[in-house]
Amino acid sequence: MRIGILFDLDGTLLNTLDDLTDAVNYAMAQFDCPAQTPAQVRSYLGNGAKQLIALSLPEEKRSDVDTVLEVYRNYYNAHCQIKTGPYAGIPEALANLSEKYPIAVVSNKPDSATKPLIARYFPGIYALGERSDCPRKPAPDMLKKAMTYIGVESCVYVGDSEVDVLTAKNTGVPCVAVSWGFRDRDVLEESDPAFICDDTKDLVEMIEKAVQAVEA
Repeated sequence: MRIGILFDLDGTLLNTLDDLTDAVNYAMAQFDCPAQTPAQVRSYLGNGAKQLIALSLPEEKRSDVDTVLEVYRNYYNAHCQIKTGPYAGIPEALANLSEKYPIAVVSNKPDSATKPLIARYFPGIYALGERSDCPRKPAPDMLKKAMTYIGVESCVYVGDSEVDVLTAKNTGVPCVAVSWGFRDRDVLEESDPAFICDDTKDLVEMIEKAVQAVEA
């Protein structure tokens, strides 16, 4: 059985929080809404851009979510590489893993932002972001689509949130949850992933253990 390694993007491979916060607050300012702190934005991430904007808006303005979302997306797509960068050790881990496994990135970030970020920081890796033709995580569809594209029968999914853990469970594959991203460790523990990794230097070893679980 051919096994691939699939990764979430925000909070897993790239620290995108500052650029996301700036984009949210640009959109909030255009509609006279309060600015959001990085901690607030961090807590809203994981379920796609529309949910991010809906949670950032005051309740009385949430009926305007689609209009605000369009402003946010346009700004973010033009400014998503200002303060963003890989977590320490991630490029090396991906280089190591790519010698043995097909790799892909699957994110609830809009496809229009996901692909340029991957092209810049991890060129050559297949990336799939949120699109209207494929249900977003935690549905299994995105993972299955990516697995088909890279030609594998199963995978290990690596992510930083309870959404990623549930996505892996819905797909029938193990999740390596990483605690350096956008959820605290106790939240990850409650979601009951197969593995939790606390340091990028341990990521390759942890993924190898997850692969063994798939092969067992």
